[in-house]
Amino acid sequence: MLSGILNLDKPRGMTSHDAVAAVRRLLDMRAVGHTGTLDPEAHGVLVLCLGSATKFARFFETLEKTYWAVIQLGVCTDTQDATGTVTRQCQVPPLTHAQLHNVLERFQGPLQQIPPMYSAVKYHGQRLHRLARQGQTVTRQARDIFIRRLELLDQRGTQITLSVICSKGTYIRTLSEDIGLALGCGAHVVHLQRCRVGPFALRDACSLEVLQQRIHAGALSQVLVPVREALSFLPSLTLTSQQYDDLCTRQGRALATILDTIPPLGRHISCYRLCIPSQRTIAVIQHQVSSSTRWKLYVTP
Repeated sequence: MLSGILNLDKPRGMTSHDAVAAVRRLLDMRAVGHTGTLDPEAHGVLVLCLGSATKFARFFETLEKTYWAVIQLGVCTDTQDATGTVTRQCQVPPLTHAQLHNVLERFQGPLQQIPPMYSAVKYHGQRLHRLARQGQTVTRQARDIFIRRLELLDQRGTQITLSVICSKGTYIRTLSEDIGLALGCGAHVVHLQRCRVGPFALRDACSLEVLQQRIHAGALSQVLVPVREALSFLPSLTLTSQQYDDLCTRQGRALATILDTIPPLGRHISCYRLCIPSQRTIAVIQHQVSSSTRWKLYVTP
């Protein structure tokens, strides 16, 4: 069965769900899932898991994201992007680079962010964007996010361009509006591109058109990353030959012995990939916080 990780360059104007559906049609397979939504009006990296790789999606969902955003100052919209209805307009004051940098400094590090109404977050089983299109606004809980880097790339008139490196769950639209409000004029996103998800870069991403070409040429392996390679960002534990043999035959019981080899300073890490001396990943173990089984084993295809 086909299995692997696809670094897809999602086009602008397509939802993440629609992108998954398009890949399913092209490959004629159901087992395709994404590892974190990307706004319909944004384009760029959307990491997809295919076949048996779908059970490893959780390890890619937590990866850090990098975005490039063009922000229009002075105008707020209900969607926080250019597709929405204008809700506020303000005169943009003259802003120096120093003023911009001072405000951007306030939006780096740990933050709390309220998800926008126009988002895929669920409220009592319904997507927020569905409620928003019905004219409803509901109370949302603030979420913890982390902005590792927020850099001003360009300033032209009332538009600024930012580079953002952030944690999962960060809404760049909301961040942009909040920055605009902190500048006293509001803002919305006019262009958003996801440049990277963990080790997956946009320069290596595959468009739907290229994917179709590779399928027709029988060269799908050129754009698929094997799970064992794609998980190389996780910290590793190298098994001895005996440990590997034990894991293949006894799994759970052998795992307890392997865990004894983890150094004390490494016990706070929630995931490890288990490797043989050639560095080939044979499995991933994940710490279970609310489970009687302290570690769960995922054998790679």
